[in-house]
Amino acid sequence: MIAAHDITLRRGGRQLLDAVSLAVRPGEVVALVGPNGAGKSTLLRVMTGELTPNAGAVTWAGRSLGACTPLALARGRAVVSQQARIAFPMTAAEIVALGRLPWHGTPQGAPARQAGLVAAALARAGVPEALWHRHYDTLSGGEQQRIQLARALAQIEGAPAPVALFLDEPTASLDPGHAAALLRCLRALARERGAMVLVVLHDLNQAGFVADRVALLREGRLEAEGRPGDMLSAERLGVLYGVRFRAAGGLLAPDFAA
Repeated sequence: MIAAHDITLRRGGRQLLDAVSLAVRPGEVVALVGPNGAGKSTLLRVMTGELTPNAGAVTWAGRSLGACTPLALARGRAVVSQQARIAFPMTAAEIVALGRLPWHGTPQGAPARQAGLVAAALARAGVPEALWHRHYDTLSGGEQQRIQLARALAQIEGAPAPVALFLDEPTASLDPGHAAALLRCLRALARERGAMVLVVLHDLNQAGFVADRVALLREGRLEAEGRPGDMLSAERLGVLYGVRFRAAGGLLAPDFAA
């Protein structure tokens, strides 16, 4: 289990997180939702170890995240950020192969295996073969996002369970079809490999589909967490976002005319 315990984070005189506690268990997808500036991405970055909190701690299987070596973290968890800029001309397949670097010098990192693992990750992320050898910077934002998902999948391949995957708005650049495929991939990763998945989403219907639990953040505080059916009600979301919501056919939508 990965758990944040009473996390408080201050930067530049602002309190970004206020005593937030949240756990992600093996085989579980947890979605972070809330308004812009609520602290969703910040909490995710604290739980990956990228940011160090002013108070509180993050633990992995009961062990402090700070006690884990960077190599151990790189082998056990992968991160898909909102944006990933590449400074060098690399193909899609070369980007995905970067995910295998933590395994260099191990049996899982044997050169003879790497091409197959990269191809499998690209296929699982829904990247067509026609894009595998295209330069990354010539691809659309949605195509690049799928490449980054494939890189993350390649990175945790071969790691002992439970692995962890952290994603920050992974569907923001995707069309509905590719967004649905990505969400199905996340669910399968949790169900089949017992992965711990923490994902930031703005689309509430996507959160309702993919998540086992939903955590609601506002102004750096955890307002509530629980099953999607309990968290994603029109009444609760209206308070969270300050706009009226309506439910129709099992879907939620803000009432833009209200």
